[in-house]
Amino acid sequence: MSGVVYDQREVRRARYAVAAVFAVHGAVTGSFATRVPWIQDHASVSAGQLGFALAFTAFGASCSMPLAGRITHRFGSRAALRGLIALWTLALVLPALAPNLPALCLAMFVYGATAGMADVAMNALGVEVENRLDKSIMSGLHGMWSAGALIGAAAGTLAAHLGADARLHHGLAAAVLTLLGLAACRWVLDLQPTEDEEPPPRFALPPRSALLIGAVGFCAVFAEGASLDWSAVYLRDRLDSSAALAAASTTGFMLTMAVARLVGDTVVNRFGAVRTVRAGGVLAVLGGLLVVLSEHPAVAMSGFALLGLGIAVVVPLCFAAAGRSGPNPSQAIAGVATITYTSGLIAPSLIGSVAQATNLMVSFVLVTVLAVGLVTLAGVLRAGDRVSPKVGPLSAAVPDPRP
Repeated sequence: MSGVVYDQREVRRARYAVAAVFAVHGAVTGSFATRVPWIQDHASVSAGQLGFALAFTAFGASCSMPLAGRITHRFGSRAALRGLIALWTLALVLPALAPNLPALCLAMFVYGATAGMADVAMNALGVEVENRLDKSIMSGLHGMWSAGALIGAAAGTLAAHLGADARLHHGLAAAVLTLLGLAACRWVLDLQPTEDEEPPPRFALPPRSALLIGAVGFCAVFAEGASLDWSAVYLRDRLDSSAALAAASTTGFMLTMAVARLVGDTVVNRFGAVRTVRAGGVLAVLGGLLVVLSEHPAVAMSGFALLGLGIAVVVPLCFAAAGRSGPNPSQAIAGVATITYTSGLIAPSLIGSVAQATNLMVSFVLVTVLAVGLVTLAGVLRAGDRVSPKVGPLSAAVPDPRP
């Protein structure tokens, strides 16, 4: 792709613009998550039916992600991101409008599809900015996503406490976030396809280069999903903690991840992606062992905090490595995102199934074993260990030739 030639000041401004888009994307997720109980009551669905409907989120994302590269090629990077982020923020209103299970499933499919396409587009642009700055920024971008999710969740918690109708809450949130997203997109890089550049396929299997990278992301997201959904239950049921202390464990895990992502680029720029992920994997394994062996809530909470610290930067580095792993960054990023979305979908249910067959301690033994995968597979992220000074296109990046 080609486009306007940007100087370093404009590239730095584009970095802040993409960071704002990440925060907006996260705020939508946080806004939705806090109102799921209201949505369940409004649609009159059981817990099992709600779980079935929520699965359509990952299904929609998996189906739509390969389209992001095609849309970017057709409209250019700035216009594509502007349209996709607006679709995602506006999709926030749909679940709260669903009156029954079929409508909720359809709403969640659209919600997931728009989330997935916007996710791929903004991560591809993040890799582009990172290439031009010649330093790691992806961890910080995902840290902004986590910060946005926390802000959205805080606003949603307040709305729920006040008894606000989720249709009104999400309508207002969607309007505000759409305006913020569109404003931020004004300053992102505007890359256009060259005349002889072939458009990417509408649908394609993830390239082989993305599979091992996706496996690293799978391990991290599995631990994240398990910890987010089951840490409070673990403290309550296994360690007989109070509801407040159990909830604090989940909040602490989220805060640890957010802070680690915001400062993670400094570590990555100093030590490289491979060593950072290996060290993070060691911390995650230690955290998992603390959780499994704990007999006191404080020890388990420390374990969950170490898990969050250890896995925080893994997914951003997976996206960065995917963006440099082959001839089609958008397709590779979509492949990695599909694998990680799948991991996030199956982790909570698999943890529950293992716990029902055995107990929750055995479930987190599985999490700990997968954390070992971060240590052993970290080498596949070597493509993201250094940022290439070359300015690569969204659909035809050149891997860094340096050892």
